[in-house]
Amino acid sequence: MTVHTAAAAIDVSADIATLTADGIVGRKGAFSRDFAEAMREDMMTAFWKAIQRPGGAVGRGPRRWYVEIHPQEFSGFVELTTHPWVVAMCEAALGPDYKIVEIGFDTPFQGAKNQPWHRDFPSPQDTYRDRRITSLAFNLTGVDVTEDMGPFEVAPGTQYVDGRDWKHEMFPPEEIWGQFSAKGVKKYPKMGDISCRSALTIHRGTAHPSPIARPVMVLGVDAPGAGHDKLHDLMVTQDYYDVLPARVREHLVCRVVEELVPVTQKHDIEGLVMGVE
Repeated sequence: MTVHTAAAAIDVSADIATLTADGIVGRKGAFSRDFAEAMREDMMTAFWKAIQRPGGAVGRGPRRWYVEIHPQEFSGFVELTTHPWVVAMCEAALGPDYKIVEIGFDTPFQGAKNQPWHRDFPSPQDTYRDRRITSLAFNLTGVDVTEDMGPFEVAPGTQYVDGRDWKHEMFPPEEIWGQFSAKGVKKYPKMGDISCRSALTIHRGTAHPSPIARPVMVLGVDAPGAGHDKLHDLMVTQDYYDVLPARVREHLVCRVVEELVPVTQKHDIEGLVMGVE
């Protein structure tokens, strides 16, 4: 597969170097504030629908939920997945045959607590042994993040830590949390900013006293064979699929259906149900 012209025009070598070293990298002002405003509306509309049905939203700690959606429930899906920087990062980190496997959002509200330090799934041998990143999570904030909005905190460089002896291979024991707190960096993105990270980089959401919710969009992308598509069941209707750009269709792992079925979250993360501190 050839590299898309728009992606080829962007030199992401420095960003890939940062991602490889730190497990996370950002690009400021990638999208307009109008795009971010519309995205926030889509997220909050989807949240209030999801929270009313069994399995529609999964708890990630007190007053914090994750909601997976279908691509056409996010009006900016095509703009996001064809953005030159997103495409270039996917191709450079995961190869030209990368797979879009997840679209959803995390929403902490007032009263959310510090999460335990964690990663989002067990590390594969490709990463803990061979130091190769096989999946990416792109995050886009729906608000200008301030200290009282429970900013995302990440411990750079921890994406290669083995973790096979941790609970669920995802949750380091509390006695070593200090290692991650010492490295921890809180992120304060503005509307329109985007970040790209390995979901294996140890991170947590922090305490959220603000009355303003902090929804953040998540786009999950795999290298071929990474296998996270088995955790998701993206659907699109035929009319939506037919008008998707070919460069999105060739990467999107989804079912084409007559009518969308609301997503029932397939996996819960037990360790995040209880807040800490």
